[in-house]
Amino acid sequence: MGRRLVIAIDGPSGVGKGTVARTVAGALGYTHIDTGVMYRAVGLRALRLGIDLGDEDALAQVARALALDMTGGRVVVEGEDVTSAIRTVEIDRAASAVALHPRVRKALVALQRLLGAEGGIVMEGRDIGTVVFPEADVKIYLDAAPEERGRPRAPGAPHTARGPPEHTPKPPQLEARDHQDSSRTASPLSVAEDATVIDTTTLPIPEVVARVMALIRARGPLS
Repeated sequence: MGRRLVIAIDGPSGVGKGTVARTVAGALGYTHIDTGVMYRAVGLRALRLGIDLGDEDALAQVARALALDMTGGRVVVEGEDVTSAIRTVEIDRAASAVALHPRVRKALVALQRLLGAEGGIVMEGRDIGTVVFPEADVKIYLDAAPEERGRPRAPGAPHTARGPPEHTPKPPQLEARDHQDSSRTASPLSVAEDATVIDTTTLPIPEVVARVMALIRARGPLS
């Protein structure tokens, strides 16, 4: 019987991290953790409390005190189901703003490490393989051409790794988010040296999942 692994899936917006991570976690019987939800939750909480998104001390306090439950496919903050509320353009921007602050990231990274301490997780984000779990058993970096990440699909077209078009940022938003994520001083978006890069530009979700699963199985027997 093998041990339960820590699987890190990183990459920019619109490349299919969420769909792939959820599918892989389901196939393995592992826990799926979307770290982006944590930053969205902090952003939502800050806006509702009237906290300036530039106030690092206040935001760090929100992050450290955050009552967050992500089980069952729902996102509950302070007892309220905010699964839909955190998926707006306003919260996209708020999440990007709070993620710039080192003390916010420090608080949430501590939580992420705690959640993954026992293994048996598929964690997705932008700094999982580089900062949160640099010793992760399997590191995947998903990427795609910018124009493909923002391209709407025709109705009825098969799902690619980008996911449903209504949740895919448009090209200008992607470019701005990519620049912000890769240029920030705290845990910038980058490819871990030992990560396997998969370009999802032309790949359907099942093919991406199959490649990720092959890399995981190459580690040996799974528990």
